[in-house]
Amino acid sequence: MGSTKGNSNMKKWVSEMGTLWALLALCIVGCLVSPSFMTGANIINVMRQISINGIIALGMTFVCLTGGVDLSVGSQVAVYGIMIAQMLKNNINPVIAIGSALVASLVIGFLNGLGVSKGKLAPFIMTLGSMTALRGLAKYISNGSPQNWRTTGIDIKFIGQGYVGFIPTPVIIFLIMFFVGFYILKYTKFGRSVYAIGDNREAARLNGTDVEKTQLICFIITAFVSFMSALVLTSKLSSCDPTAGEGYELDALSMCYIGGISTMGGVGKITGTLIGACLLTVLSNIMNLVGINSYMQNIVQGLIVIFAVLIGGLSARKKD
Repeated sequence: MGSTKGNSNMKKWVSEMGTLWALLALCIVGCLVSPSFMTGANIINVMRQISINGIIALGMTFVCLTGGVDLSVGSQVAVYGIMIAQMLKNNINPVIAIGSALVASLVIGFLNGLGVSKGKLAPFIMTLGSMTALRGLAKYISNGSPQNWRTTGIDIKFIGQGYVGFIPTPVIIFLIMFFVGFYILKYTKFGRSVYAIGDNREAARLNGTDVEKTQLICFIITAFVSFMSALVLTSKLSSCDPTAGEGYELDALSMCYIGGISTMGGVGKITGTLIGACLLTVLSNIMNLVGINSYMQNIVQGLIVIFAVLIGGLSARKKD
């Protein structure tokens, strides 16, 4: 009996860690196909790439676990980045510029969450509308032109380009946000509420979970991580384009789904999102190193997402 139970636990562990095995296999392939893959410069480059989209994916995990989605995160990145860039361009104190964008993110997250929780709009519809509106807002306030503050002498590059020891600052930010998210989902009442809503919304409500409040907070979280991504991206480039963040929502969702987050909610871990972010970024890096063009990369990424969601759906049906 003990042996059977042990074998069952081992199979479950191997299954849950499937994405990690895929990542390790991909790294081995990278070493074989390109001698540049394991160089220090390339590893740092990969770590930076993971941090920008990975930050958003960490926040998206919360919404996905409730069975929702936030399509507006890419447009939010553009709005917050343009806000920061324009204010710095006008010699406004960086603390005020960054603080204003932070407040804007909390307001936008609150409005998205309010539309879903109180307005009873489907998350897809609510955030699709806000995605379009916010992209238009970014283009309107920037007059459709990139904004930069390079001539002002204001320097916040350490956020996007700096190092703590040998580790890039964006990676430090990403890791801090990962550990905070991990703690919230695993050890807090709010984290348990997120899973409960995704597993069975009505049962969660009957058990005393404040479904509307939990949903609202989840959308505020996605807005906050969009702000953080915008801050890292904008400080790295010392500028922001109104088209910044295009496709970020798809990248973040891909990282979540590849990491094992169920499209129906209630299933998955933020550690899976972390591994999914690493896997997609490493895959893209390898394809760049071997000279595969961006169109083919999009095809490969899309097929991987479809495969991951298909496997997740089959596993869920088998479990049922």
